[in-house]
Amino acid sequence: MAPAQNLISSKHVAVIGAGASGLIAARELHREGHTVVVFEREKQVGGLWIYSPKSESDPLGLDPTRPIVHSSVYESLRTNLPRECMGFRDFPFVPCVDDFSRDSRRYPSHREVLAYLQDFAREFKIEKMVRFETEVVRVEPVDGKWRVRSKNSDDLSEYEIFDAVVVCSGHYTEPYVAHIPGIKSWPGKQIHSHNYRVPGPFKNEVVVVIGNFASGADISRDVAKVAKEVHVASRGSEASTYEKLSVPTNNLWIHSEIETACDDGSIVFKNGKAVRADTVVYCTGYKYKFPFLETNGYMSIDDNRVEPLYKHVFPPALAPGLSFVGLPGMGIQFVMFEIQSKWVAAVLSGRVTLPAPEKMMEDLIASYAMLEALGIPKRYTHKLGKIQSNYLEWVAEECGCQPVEPWRTQQVDRGYGRLGSNPENYRDEWDDDNLIKEAYEDFASKKLISFLPSYFPKSGR
Repeated sequence: MAPAQNLISSKHVAVIGAGASGLIAARELHREGHTVVVFEREKQVGGLWIYSPKSESDPLGLDPTRPIVHSSVYESLRTNLPRECMGFRDFPFVPCVDDFSRDSRRYPSHREVLAYLQDFAREFKIEKMVRFETEVVRVEPVDGKWRVRSKNSDDLSEYEIFDAVVVCSGHYTEPYVAHIPGIKSWPGKQIHSHNYRVPGPFKNEVVVVIGNFASGADISRDVAKVAKEVHVASRGSEASTYEKLSVPTNNLWIHSEIETACDDGSIVFKNGKAVRADTVVYCTGYKYKFPFLETNGYMSIDDNRVEPLYKHVFPPALAPGLSFVGLPGMGIQFVMFEIQSKWVAAVLSGRVTLPAPEKMMEDLIASYAMLEALGIPKRYTHKLGKIQSNYLEWVAEECGCQPVEPWRTQQVDRGYGRLGSNPENYRDEWDDDNLIKEAYEDFASKKLISFLPSYFPKSGR
């Protein structure tokens, strides 16, 4: 859509969440001239990157009355993408080589990501916009504006009216638990990765891990350090798959999907193998949930599709007053947050206009039809996969910002390739030094770093 012709206006905007998406949304809204209040339930910024050793009382996260622990970070977590491509575009995520307390590795720990986000918040003075220990409990439209009810740490409630609300509350809190035939009568323990922290509780156990992507690969190898055996059920594997891996401790097997669970404690895989297991760990992802949001039935979540949502950001009939930043799953998350936030900020100011609601719905219906024609299940609506570059290019053009640098998407593609082929060592062994050099040269050319380093992170190969 072409830039709008009407006068630029300033809005009073609520941002829900002070994780990575909320921080960049607040900055972009402020840059566009809006006044911003960020609501954050924790005592600090960082969102999902705030590690807590606590886990929930319900290890599967199915009890709706459970006290929720919002962190899903486990102690050993390191990023699954290189730091160069992760950072916001004008605030590079480069090593703090003069600070020995920081993690300078190319794939750093969760603590380094949290420190980076805290640095970002300080640099752009975002913390002064944040109300810490304040949880949003209800958001609803009222006479063309939005009423937000929040409560603080003293359980005192407050109602406020905003011109717009930007939802940046993340989607890594509500576990998705895959269905296993027979699991209700299976006598062992079950836990979702949301509640996994350290491998100690699995010592000398036989453990089945469901899922073999980033968290599944990490947790299975973490648990294997102390477990008797670890068996990974991989949906992407052929039905006959049965492979023993020699690393890290010669006690890890890769299988195909699970066929059934039995009341004698055994887990049967589609390859015909069976093991008597003590624990099943579900590394099966998360569900979208926005318990605070009341739209009089207009919005819903159907099989993990948040609908209706134009380009994963704006609900047509409620736009631009309500928007979402950070819903799609893709590699360069922080950059996606940034570009989506620029779009939201520009639309709210009137600098960019959205199509009419009926046109947005037509586009949305067409996109749903395309997914169905391609055989893509509804629950994968917000997983962009190979079209993420096209999506970001479209949004960037819409709001008049620069497209994503090619080296970023190339780093993501190469990084995920290494994850698939070398899950044990992909964080410390790489083959894209040319892309590292290109990234740092790009930062230097834009004067985002004061000097071009004399060395770059070295592969452990």
